[in-house]
Amino acid sequence: MIIDKPYLLRQIADDYVIIPTGKTALEFNGMITVNEQGAFLWQQLLSETTEEHLVDALLEEYETDRLTAQADVKDFLNILRHCKILSE
Repeated sequence: MIIDKPYLLRQIADDYVIIPTGKTALEFNGMITVNEQGAFLWQQLLSETTEEHLVDALLEEYETDRLTAQADVKDFLNILRHCKILSE
């Protein structure tokens, strides 16, 4: 899976926002606010990856357990799927 549309991730103070660019801004009117872990997962999705790799990367980067990491990754991917941002 990979992010397949032109979006930018920007940090504003302590918040991270995902903003559509180009023609995508006409299709998706708004922004997505994510936390630090969401921004980390976004960066991982800029190149082809798998859900399992995302879980492993989250475990390596943050102090959490596998079940929590799996749930967080699944929730994040579902948001991206709902917004039609993710190509699988």
